[in-house]
Amino acid sequence: MDLHRLEVFCKVYEMKSFSRGARACLLSQPTVSEHIRYLETFFDVQLFDRLGRQVVPTRAGEILYDYAQRMLNLRREANRALELYRGKMSGELELGGSTIPGQYILPSLIGQFKRNYADIRIKLVIADTMNITNMVLEGALELGVVGAQIKNNKLEYERLFDDELVLAMSPNHTWADRSSITLDELADASFIMREQGSGTRIMMLRILEQAGFDPQRLNVVAEMGSTDAIRQAIKAEVGVSILSRRAIADELNFQQVSKIPIKDLTFVRHFYLVTHIKRSRSPLGQAFVDFLVENRDSGS
Repeated sequence: MDLHRLEVFCKVYEMKSFSRGARACLLSQPTVSEHIRYLETFFDVQLFDRLGRQVVPTRAGEILYDYAQRMLNLRREANRALELYRGKMSGELELGGSTIPGQYILPSLIGQFKRNYADIRIKLVIADTMNITNMVLEGALELGVVGAQIKNNKLEYERLFDDELVLAMSPNHTWADRSSITLDELADASFIMREQGSGTRIMMLRILEQAGFDPQRLNVVAEMGSTDAIRQAIKAEVGVSILSRRAIADELNFQQVSKIPIKDLTFVRHFYLVTHIKRSRSPLGQAFVDFLVENRDSGS
């Protein structure tokens, strides 16, 4: 049995699409369709029901997927054992980072890691927490580092780094010279919100709700798709926002942005390693995970 065909089958199964499976495997869609037809002929079963653009596995497809995963995992384990035996580490690792870890934590850690393994290539995808989590779930990324846990029984999370969210505003804002504000006062401000799916947004709303503050009370004047856009909007005096302190460190140092605490409220959140619970890690992926765990303090 050609294991490559099984890899293609698993991608189509996981992504429920021939076209997305083809992109993940870097193959044309006709080539992917031919691999699936071969397997259906070989086993004399239908593996998928085609429902428009989506494909749904048949019971035979579900059975084959379970065994295919075991066979592919066994091959990965064999490769890992032999590479470790030879003391060799090579290949490409695709990982994802939500905005804050992707921009402010992972790049320096990747640089340190590559000094130990000069022959490796690392592709870092930066997107919001929801998108990174979905890419790990679909198998497009081997692992991710995100700012919130999205519940799914196929995903596993491990806490890596800590972060602080702060209320940020222009130095010209009427609050800028105050020592603090109350939570009720937050409802009076023009507020700039991160987009849906942002880990910062998810955790901010969760903390506000736990403190008894209804997020619907926020006077949202703008919703923006990146931390950089919000930083510029704050400096342009569009409004205030709650952002990662890491993201505005330079602006705080140069007094381009001010921050003040909210009385009796601490915005502490964590960044998590997210992986698919049923997929074994590549040797390179496992080595990078071990490196992250060993260096978790340096990212805090």
